[in-house]
Amino acid sequence: MDLVKLGLHGKSILRLVDLSDEQVIGLVELAAELKARKKSGANKKDALLYRKNIALIFQKSSTRTHCATVCGVHDEGGYTEYLNAHDLHFGKKESVKDSARVLGRMFDGIMFRGFAQQTVDDLAKYSGIPVWNGLTDEWHPSQVLADFLTIKEHFGTLKGLKMAFIGDGRNNVASSLMIGCSKVGMDFVDVCPEELSPSRELLEMAREGARRNGSTIEVSHDPVNGVKGANILYTDVWVSMGEEALFQQRLALLRPFQVNMEMVRNTGLAESGKVIFLHCLPAFHDNNTEVSKDCGALEVSDEVFESPISKVFDEAENRLHTIKAMIVSSLAD
Repeated sequence: MDLVKLGLHGKSILRLVDLSDEQVIGLVELAAELKARKKSGANKKDALLYRKNIALIFQKSSTRTHCATVCGVHDEGGYTEYLNAHDLHFGKKESVKDSARVLGRMFDGIMFRGFAQQTVDDLAKYSGIPVWNGLTDEWHPSQVLADFLTIKEHFGTLKGLKMAFIGDGRNNVASSLMIGCSKVGMDFVDVCPEELSPSRELLEMAREGARRNGSTIEVSHDPVNGVKGANILYTDVWVSMGEEALFQQRLALLRPFQVNMEMVRNTGLAESGKVIFLHCLPAFHDNNTEVSKDCGALEVSDEVFESPISKVFDEAENRLHTIKAMIVSSLAD
């Protein structure tokens, strides 16, 4: 991958809508190259992030984003410093603007995972260094890049495939997938209750990109017909972090939208082997967690989660390679 041609050196990656179609595809290709490089045992003297210091600002707990960033940066000779909500003065003793200007004098880049999109925007605006969005309430670009890498590894392509996202159709993953699919030429259908539909503004933004790339963006409130022809069934937790008080309400709304084997068969592709299941994790697919112990599987059945069509752990591993691609694209010399 020609990093100069990719055009992201010194830049932040905060949402996919800010990137060109070519940059989204290029980041997926770069991630594939970095994955192959890691597996080949690249020489440490060729480290792409040698002496780069990366701050990890995490207001929300994390398994994949945290571990992927640490391992990815260390793979390429860099150093990470983890800062949780208790380590910072954001909005309490110090403004985000002032904190950003301090961190920008010490670090080469910042990976942020938290609540408000405005916080990561301000970090990028005032720090003077690249900032990467590891998740906000509105967007989750690093996840979608990992999803695309996983899909491309399985099908050999992105363009021309169809993805159905099933569940809360206006959460950060659904929104990011919708924009991402429009940029890489994948058909996308948001299968959700009417009450959890994406905004008209987001739909029009995505449809503009889809028209450019010969794909379609749709919304369906029918969990049976909405998944027909889908190569990728994708779901996420029914209640996002910070919305726990809405659990019972969401349970009632979303029970008909559980991804189970009947839904897999409703794609019409189950027998052909042309359908896979993805989930950004963590997933409530059995009764072995505090959340699901009293109500069993939620957004996906255990049968689907543990089936051969489930690629969720390939997808989880690929967070490492796509987050590394984001950082390398911004910082590698």
